[in-house]
Amino acid sequence: MPSGKVHNLINASSYAVLVGAVSYLHYGLNFPVDLNEALRFSTAFWAGTLLLSPDLDLAEQNVSSKKAWGLLGFLWYPYGVVFSHRGLSHTWVVGPLTRLIYLALLILPIVVLMHWFMPKLIHWEQFSFTLDNWITPLAGYYLSQWLHLIADGIAPDQGFRRLKHYGKRWNGKKWSGKSNR
Repeated sequence: MPSGKVHNLINASSYAVLVGAVSYLHYGLNFPVDLNEALRFSTAFWAGTLLLSPDLDLAEQNVSSKKAWGLLGFLWYPYGVVFSHRGLSHTWVVGPLTRLIYLALLILPIVVLMHWFMPKLIHWEQFSFTLDNWITPLAGYYLSQWLHLIADGIAPDQGFRRLKHYGKRWNGKKWSGKSNR
């Protein structure tokens, strides 16, 4: 299993290749690239790489993603307690979603308090919560997560296999019908 630095290097290398390919499409083949969309993709990709790594399920240890949060790194300790390492947090669809939901739960009280005490500070009509506005950042975020999982050797269907066999015991060769509970 690669270290946090190796995961970051893999993501940085993959990002460089992606930027090169998109640049070639844009400048070499006149393929239109929206710079706002590219910025949103890139921001989400790097946030997923540096701040929201699947290894936050090791938040009780000193992982690089937790360090990147600085003094706020302690906020990820409960996430590490709830999600075991390489468990649900290391699945291809649900795992990244758990970190987004956890982050939303951390931010929500602050937003509510700001709205309550400073209602004119946030103009909610500026925000558009349509799917079109979320596809590009989600693509960047999920790509960063999937590169991490690929480097860890986790197959896309591993989470589904785990759910399918929930309550059964792995004896090293096959799933037995005996429950773990």
